[in-house]
Amino acid sequence: ATEQTWKGFLVAMLAVQFVSLIFTYLILRYQDHLPLNPMNLPGVPADLAFNTAVSFTTNTNWQNYTGEQTMSYLSQMVALVIHNFVSAATGFALAIALVRAMSSRRMSTVGNFYVDLTRSILYVLLPMSLVAAVFLASQGVIQSLAAYPIAHTLDGGVQQLLAVGPFASQEAIKELGNNGGGPFNANSAHPFENPNAFTNELEVFLLLVLPFALVVMFGRWVGNVKQGLAIAVAMAIILVTGIGVAMAAEQIGNPALTQAGANQSATSTQSGGNMEGKSVMNGAGYSAFFAASTTGTSTGSVDSSHDSFTPVGGLVPLVLIQLGEIAPGGVGAGLYFMLVFAVLSVFIAGLMVGRTPEYLGKKIESKEVRLAALAILIDVVSILGFTALSAVWSLAKSQAGGPLNPGAHGFSEILYAFSSTTGNNGSAFAGLSGNTHYYNITLGIAMWLGRYLEVIPILALAGSLAGKKVVPAGAGTLPTDSKLFTALLIGVIAIVGALTFFPALALGPILEQLQLAAGQLAH
Repeated sequence: ATEQTWKGFLVAMLAVQFVSLIFTYLILRYQDHLPLNPMNLPGVPADLAFNTAVSFTTNTNWQNYTGEQTMSYLSQMVALVIHNFVSAATGFALAIALVRAMSSRRMSTVGNFYVDLTRSILYVLLPMSLVAAVFLASQGVIQSLAAYPIAHTLDGGVQQLLAVGPFASQEAIKELGNNGGGPFNANSAHPFENPNAFTNELEVFLLLVLPFALVVMFGRWVGNVKQGLAIAVAMAIILVTGIGVAMAAEQIGNPALTQAGANQSATSTQSGGNMEGKSVMNGAGYSAFFAASTTGTSTGSVDSSHDSFTPVGGLVPLVLIQLGEIAPGGVGAGLYFMLVFAVLSVFIAGLMVGRTPEYLGKKIESKEVRLAALAILIDVVSILGFTALSAVWSLAKSQAGGPLNPGAHGFSEILYAFSSTTGNNGSAFAGLSGNTHYYNITLGIAMWLGRYLEVIPILALAGSLAGKKVVPAGAGTLPTDSKLFTALLIGVIAIVGALTFFPALALGPILEQLQLAAGQLAH
């Protein structure tokens, strides 16, 4: 296959995404005329079909619909699952292009997108998801093409229509590819997607395994595994910190529920904590663990309602998304965004010692720093810009949609929506009614910006680094495989996140926590 420059790589990537988006949009619109629709579900409305097609194409998997009432089996198996593979493999290809550029010696190309995409699917995603699907099906995850069966209660007085479908196969790639979009509205809280504690553990493992494995791949590719481990440790520290804060906040419980008479203490018959919106099987603590893991990656799969978390518990997934989902991030996306922060970190370190910064033997100059900063600012502008617009614009508030809660929590619902879509996560504070013309369109644009506009400077960065020669390390070179660099990297990520998003967070979950504390003191 012919090697491509970063511009050729970008064009090839966008061509595949655009064609597959149109393909998905048409299937959704005309699913009522296509096979494998035993429940005779109608075609998906135009604005919702646009939002969904963009969502799955960009690896966001944001869902403004109830899966079991909206999508036919063909739509689930072909229109959506095809993107679970292609979007994840696209992240693979983009990360590999950047790693290839960083490890190369004065190349003008960054690889071939079609080759990287194909290899990612055939050699990694497809075989691993096949094994995972067999395990999930063996545990009771539904895999069926039959029409929805009717169940009768024990007394025979009530009938219930049970939604089923070919979902064990979809669940596997949903988690493994950091997609997150579930066939059921309840996502991984539904027993047909996640029936027991073993499958819950397995799903967390699946959504974490490839992002961390790619960091090891990076270290081996550049010829120094410690380079990858330095980044992996930074990812792990951020993730574990988020998990600890979220688990503590949810296990302590919600004072408002205590005042309402709910018993949130741990006893021999209950796990205690804030159980609103959570499965009894998982409890408050483990639900928070899942929430942090799914937002530390770009998966967006949920086994509880994030909207029902305490303010601090809900703050954690929101912050993990806004940091760029680099703990450990999505398949490929986590690695390439973390390398962007690594470039900024060595630049800052170079300023401290008065020396031109280097990373992996390549000088980091003003062009590379501008491209890295631009990649970060695109997310910031999209998240804060759309949030501000939606909070004040009469069109956003005039439709029958938007946040269902007033005040700080309602603002958090808007902020979470645009953070999740721009960050290509897909989880939600479900108190936002997003299935309106305004939100279907604006959230779709946010997904597109967060996936494709962001990768333009990242691929340009790859092209710039590929053409640089490798220079030997000098006395002032910062070792980027050391504990010091890991600490610096975490510090840069925290400072960038605090400077950009703290004011918005102060109007949402932080204000809500202070109001909750004030209400507790008043009682």
